[in-house]
Amino acid sequence: MPTAVFAQALDVINGDVTQKIAISDLRANSDTTFTLYDPYQGRDVEMQGVAFQDFLIDQFGEVPPALHFTAWDDYEVTLEGWDDPTWYLITSEDGAPLTIRTRGPVRLVERDYSGRDVANLRDFNDWIWMIRSIEAKW
Repeated sequence: MPTAVFAQALDVINGDVTQKIAISDLRANSDTTFTLYDPYQGRDVEMQGVAFQDFLIDQFGEVPPALHFTAWDDYEVTLEGWDDPTWYLITSEDGAPLTIRTRGPVRLVERDYSGRDVANLRDFNDWIWMIRSIEAKW
C-alpha cells in the first residue's frame, strides 16, 4: 500500500506509551499562520501550524530535554534544545494540507532564523520533514 495511506496520524511516544494524534486533528488545531522564506523552495511560503513548544507541553507536560524524530522516509535523528518559541509544527502550506509529496504531513520549521545565510542549506539541517513520530528522551 502507498505510504500516504498510513500517513494519517503522528505518533507521540513517551516511554512505553504511544499516542496517535490524527493529522486532521493537528490541522484543526493549527492556529498560527505566517509567511516565511523557505530556503529549500527559494520563495516565500505561507505556513500554518502550532507552536512546537506549546505542543510539547500539551503532550508531555513539559519540554523534554531531547526528542527523537522518525520520518516517513525512515530518517531518524535525536536533537536537544526544543524549549524555544521560534519552532513550529507545520501542517499546511499556501493554504493546502501537507502531504508526503510536499514533505509532510507534518514538518518542523524555525520561524526566526536571522543571522543565517538562506543560500546555505546546511544552516537549516534541523528543519525536519515528513515527521512520522516524536519520542521524548528523558
